[in-house]
Amino acid sequence: METIKPFHIVLVEPEIPPNTGNIARLCGATSTVLHLVGKLGFSTDDRALKRAGLDYWSEVDIHYWEDLDALKSAYPGGRFIYTSKKVPRSYVEMEFTAGDFIVFGKETKGLPDELIEANPDTAVRIPIFGRVRSLNLSTAAGIVLYEALRQTGRLINSES
Repeated sequence: METIKPFHIVLVEPEIPPNTGNIARLCGATSTVLHLVGKLGFSTDDRALKRAGLDYWSEVDIHYWEDLDALKSAYPGGRFIYTSKKVPRSYVEMEFTAGDFIVFGKETKGLPDELIEANPDTAVRIPIFGRVRSLNLSTAAGIVLYEALRQTGRLINSES
């Protein structure tokens, strides 16, 4: 039986514990690997973080990295998809592949402009209509991850 490569959610310097907790729960529910990169704006022992993840924290395959370069060095063949509201391509236009790393920046600043500018072919955005500037980080992670799962056939005949 062929093993399906999991997707990876990468959070670069997340700042808000409940967002990371919610994303951890999302990762646990979808067999997605979670990578926390750089200086976190909270302790992973934070009660708000644990409460958001509830009793699912132990179900998450979670890895910690000093910086994005260390993560990329550990996965030299990995494809990194960068999210930013500053790029023209919608996430639905990206052709996701099992095993992709979907990278999100910190809640207040997003990913560095230099990183987005250096990777225009793998940078995507979630369209937003109206006056709202951005979506909640955990909402954004869910939107993009479920599109990747849909494109790769993971939502058809999935076990619940």
